[in-house]
Amino acid sequence: MSLVLDPAAQDLLFREARTANTFTDEPVTEEQVQAIYDLVKYGPTAFNQTPLRITLVRSAEARERLVQHMAEGNRAKTAAAPLVAILSADNEFHEELPALFPAFPQAKDVFFAERPAREGSATLNAALQAAYFIVGVRAAGLAAGPMTGFDHEGLRKEFLDDDHTPLMVVNIGKPGPDAWYPRSPRLAYEDVVTTV
Repeated sequence: MSLVLDPAAQDLLFREARTANTFTDEPVTEEQVQAIYDLVKYGPTAFNQTPLRITLVRSAEARERLVQHMAEGNRAKTAAAPLVAILSADNEFHEELPALFPAFPQAKDVFFAERPAREGSATLNAALQAAYFIVGVRAAGLAAGPMTGFDHEGLRKEFLDDDHTPLMVVNIGKPGPDAWYPRSPRLAYEDVVTTV
């Protein structure tokens, strides 16, 4: 059985898509980011929670502050990317649940009254949303360079607050020269899937 999605779209989103390490200087517009979010907001999460928060780093001053918290190998490409997004998990996401999950508005208090439960759920579901965001960037014809190599606590203090947990930093733009490293291997189906 073949996939319903057009093969060109499959390539754009997965087979040919790679983590970009260089970018052109073509700007990424607010309209592009809005279109990405308006697509990926429909990705499934538990209880329809929406813990992902996106901080767009556009100004030179904010970029300079961000670069200081990146791992050495990630600094130059973060400084040069047309747009950088800090993706974080909002640990107070449960406040929105009565509106986002009207079928069971009590979920806010039944499942997420305690902070540790919220943090675990926020991290898992925001990570799902971050993956959707990366695929959405690709769907917009842009390249994404997601990174977890940074000082998490330093970045949190610089850009977020105690209610937000940084997950990743994503460089976004049109790929530049020599943007791609060689494709790394993937596990085969039979190495990943078990039928019981």
